[in-house]
Amino acid sequence: MSWLDRDHTIAPPGFNRWLIPPAALAVHLCIGQAYATSVYKTALVAHFDATLTQIGIIFSIAIVMLGLSAAVLGTWVDRNGPRKAMFTSALFWTSGFLVGALGIFTNQLWLVYLGYGVIGGIGLGIGYISPVSTLIKWFPDRPGLATGMAIMGFGGGALIASPLSTQLLRMYDPNSGAEGWVASGDAVGKLFLTLAVVYFIYMMFGAFTIKVPAEGWKPAGFDPSQLKSKALVTTDNVSATNAIKTRQFWLVWIVLFCNVTAGIGILEQASPMIQDFFRGADGTTAVSVAVAGGFVGLLSIGNMGGRFVWSTTSDIIGRKRIYMVYLGVGAALYLILALAGSSTTLLFVALAFVIISFYGGGFATVPAYLRDLFGTYQVGAIHGRLLTAWSAAGIAGPLIVNAFLDAQGTPGELTANAYQPALLTMVGLLIVGFIANLLIKPVDPRFHEPVEGTQRESVKEA
Repeated sequence: MSWLDRDHTIAPPGFNRWLIPPAALAVHLCIGQAYATSVYKTALVAHFDATLTQIGIIFSIAIVMLGLSAAVLGTWVDRNGPRKAMFTSALFWTSGFLVGALGIFTNQLWLVYLGYGVIGGIGLGIGYISPVSTLIKWFPDRPGLATGMAIMGFGGGALIASPLSTQLLRMYDPNSGAEGWVASGDAVGKLFLTLAVVYFIYMMFGAFTIKVPAEGWKPAGFDPSQLKSKALVTTDNVSATNAIKTRQFWLVWIVLFCNVTAGIGILEQASPMIQDFFRGADGTTAVSVAVAGGFVGLLSIGNMGGRFVWSTTSDIIGRKRIYMVYLGVGAALYLILALAGSSTTLLFVALAFVIISFYGGGFATVPAYLRDLFGTYQVGAIHGRLLTAWSAAGIAGPLIVNAFLDAQGTPGELTANAYQPALLTMVGLLIVGFIANLLIKPVDPRFHEPVEGTQRESVKEA
């Protein structure tokens, strides 16, 4: 299978670098389906006769495996190139749907944990980091823009998956027209099988169109010395092994963990949350299932747009300042959401939209933040190790929200007040992240790699 090797993906002279973002998006839009799990969460609760926490664990396992696989395989991805990584990601991601479908059809929840959670989560991790370092190398002059393009597809995956999943569930379930309809387990199983086929095709497109720049390539008119224009931007390089020994790496880890934990618990609960916030005393909600599904799609727009807009903005104002916005302004918005979010649907949707745009922006900006602090030498591997923060947040976020909600009542009967303890906890986390971001300073030169060493390694990888 030598056609998957890095040597077969080197771009020819004159190759247009703007052809690379669509290849990255093909993979990220597919694996971004993870953000649409709330569409069928209630259906799985009913099918398995489980609690919100038990079903929420599926999503948590997937995110944990995303971070662990990215951390363990980050160096492998950098060494073998994006095509082999994307191909491997597609195999794991779609296999996860197949095993998950088997678990649904046989009423074995552990198979859904294994399939969508473990196997699919490995595909998530490999697919997530595979285009990032490649795009940073194609766009050394605009790393924030590059990472925004690479990662906005992951945030936008639910924009496609949410309405598509809703329509497929209706098509597969003959009872979809009933009042108060909740999709059957059989319909969710068929949905998983359909997504496996569709996503495999699109991810293969990304794998076979991706290219890496030739040795020594740089954009026309680009002067690398111009990178050293901001205090935290370095032209030196730090290896992945040394990066985790620095204070800066762990401060960024805390920043990412806090930002992700605050957002991921809401995203995982998005569809039922908007219904609960506007539930009357009689138990009925002013928000229908279809509208809730549309809300998930709208959040996906915020997630995707934030990844591109805010990360691109970071090229202008700097990574540290943009994280002050994500964490500081984000904390204020969460507080308003907790105390006044149920007053009007417009306020609720507006607050959630901006909050999730900050959440997405944090993901897209962090690879550029790492590039600024540690250089481009092994930024993919460093990024992979940093995503263990996402793994931890993938456990903490849903568990915080679901544990509070399980203590307040049963699904379908909750109201806005039930969410206040969880939302106020998120405010505290964002404040912790804000402080950690303020403490980030340039990396000590003793961690820098010798210039000759990084050049030899670059030649070896090319």
